[in-house]
Amino acid sequence: MGFININFMLTHINSENQPEMIDVSAKAITQRKARAQSIVVLNEAIFQHLKEGEINSKKGPVFQTAILAGTMAVKETSKLIPLCHQIPIENCKFTIQADEKNFRVNIKCSVTATHKTGVEMEALTGASLAALTVYDMCKALSHDIRIESTCLLEKTGGKEDFQSLK
Repeated sequence: MGFININFMLTHINSENQPEMIDVSAKAITQRKARAQSIVVLNEAIFQHLKEGEINSKKGPVFQTAILAGTMAVKETSKLIPLCHQIPIENCKFTIQADEKNFRVNIKCSVTATHKTGVEMEALTGASLAALTVYDMCKALSHDIRIESTCLLEKTGGKEDFQSLK
């Protein structure tokens, strides 16, 4: 069975069907922004530990630690995802909202950089790592935890802006 040439669809595949980092040298430097979100579903037993907008576990403050972990992940995205460019991050912010009625935690990560390529992967990585940190820090209270979704909400500043319908 031969290789199927899919390089016309995938930008990180060269003419020899090999992975390749995108050449951004000819792109304009613009301010790039992206927002991503992850939703973590906990349970009532875990939410009983929610006080004043924070869950405290044996490992410490869950949301504060998730923000720190997510920020670290944003800064290290190019080391985690093989074909990502190193990008000088100018701003990274998180919001974490606890929905006590539905036992959900909504994590949003916003990233800004002035560069030749976007920061979608950085925002997605930050939201994802923050969600994984919530899981890790709450698992001593219960393993009934689910990371329900991670998605890009919006991106601006590149060739094409994007806004999720969510």
